Amino acid sequence: MRRNINVGSQLLASILVNSLYAMINYPVMMLNAFLAPFSLLIVITFVSQGSLIGVAIIGGIIMSMVSAGIGMQGDLSHLKNDMKLQDMVISSETGPGIYLLGMALSELVYALPALCVLAILAAIFIHTSLAGWLAIIGGAAMIFLFSVSVGFLCSNLSSDIVQSYSFGALLSTLLSTIPPVYYPITFLPLPYRYLAYLSPTTYAAQIAQSGAGVLSISALNVCADWAVMLAVSAVILFIALRKNRWRDP
Repeated sequence: MRRNINVGSQLLASILVNSLYAMINYPVMMLNAFLAPFSLLIVITFVSQGSLIGVAIIGGIIMSMVSAGIGMQGDLSHLKNDMKLQDMVISSETGPGIYLLGMALSELVYALPALCVLAILAAIFIHTSLAGWLAIIGGAAMIFLFSVSVGFLCSNLSSDIVQSYSFGALLSTLLSTIPPVYYPITFLPLPYRYLAYLSPTTYAAQIAQSGAGVLSISALNVCADWAVMLAVSAVILFIALRKNRWRDP
């Protein structure tokens, strides 16, 4: 029981320090969480004359999850190198797994306002079954797990906060704007589709778009998408936890 209380306190502390403090004291910082996914959503909706609004909403959800997960590397770098918080965490009972979970939850809380608006839009414009909604949520959760793992791994490779934010912006662009996230992969000419499959967000988008009924793919392809996302996320998470510099000075 004591251990559960300690873990809960550690997770709550991460949320308070890394998200709620910034949201309350620097509300302007939340504008980026809104502008990034909604700007592309609006553009795609207008260009398609409303026909791709469902796909664009799903793209906004996936981009929010990617940005939240990848953005964690900048926060981790700041807390480790500038605030020296990781040194204090290392001296406590907290391990890298709990620390990672707490930071991941804090990033999710930070993205929550944008996700709530996107969820409302999804409820209005996307009409699917319960299984379809579970597929949308599952695809978003899987890409968040992947992004968090990448963010945690990259934070250990960077020693400067400016470099971390540069990495974050680059990875977010490569993962959420270039791949077919805001539009179906069928819009890409066949030779370029193979390049799109190099990005994990393509698989997450296909899972979510298939669940929403805006992309028609076979059940076998959906299972393959889940298998790829699970395998890639597990590998990156394993590397992030095993090969990190948790106890380096």
